[in-house]
Amino acid sequence: MTFDVDVLSIAENIKIVKERIEGAAKRIGRDPSEIKLVAVSKTVDIDRIKEAVLAGIEILGENKVQEAKEKISNFKFQISNLKIEWQMVGHLQTNKAKTAVQLFSLIHSVDSLRLAEEIDRESRKAGKVQDVLVEVNLAGEETKHGVSKEGTISLLREISKFKNVSVKGLMTMPPFSEDPEKVRPYFRRLREVRDNINELRVTSYELRDLSMGMSNDFEIAIEEGATMVRIGTAIFGERR
Repeated sequence: MTFDVDVLSIAENIKIVKERIEGAAKRIGRDPSEIKLVAVSKTVDIDRIKEAVLAGIEILGENKVQEAKEKISNFKFQISNLKIEWQMVGHLQTNKAKTAVQLFSLIHSVDSLRLAEEIDRESRKAGKVQDVLVEVNLAGEETKHGVSKEGTISLLREISKFKNVSVKGLMTMPPFSEDPEKVRPYFRRLREVRDNINELRVTSYELRDLSMGMSNDFEIAIEEGATMVRIGTAIFGERR
């Protein structure tokens, strides 16, 4: 099979990212297969997404419901023989919960009881159990969404009462820094929060997943326990 320059570029980027994931995992004795690569495709056109899928991407992450809806519809038309998982990695408005439940296998960004209630309601109507992550704002940044570290346990206790929502783990977005080492404490803290929740048996099930780490710091996140990394720029290049 022959590829044009763009396909080779994206394919090479994916190869490099996967090698870096493997290297980071092995440095601390983790199995690289434990870590899922979520290719963040916000603002990326269908043709380039298709290139990434043909190069081995299996999970695509979107930030906006409407943009995702259009892409998913077009993508199914273009590639019908490949099973691709779509996940919501951006902030989700309550009034978009119905569509999100229809589109996504996993919602990374549940940050309030009101949103969880709406997801539960729409999931019940759809006859499914929606997998979610609870977003935690560890730095207390006003410009970012997420429940506070202190409010995480009480939120989880309430969500665990819902029959059509299943919390798989936690997600965070630390303050941006050019130096990945400066965000290491936030990744470590999220792991500690998850472990504490599991030790306290806040939910009847164990939280496993930690969605943390992006293009500039995913190796540090993996060293601190990430099970999912959200990579956009390192795969698709700068946003167009």
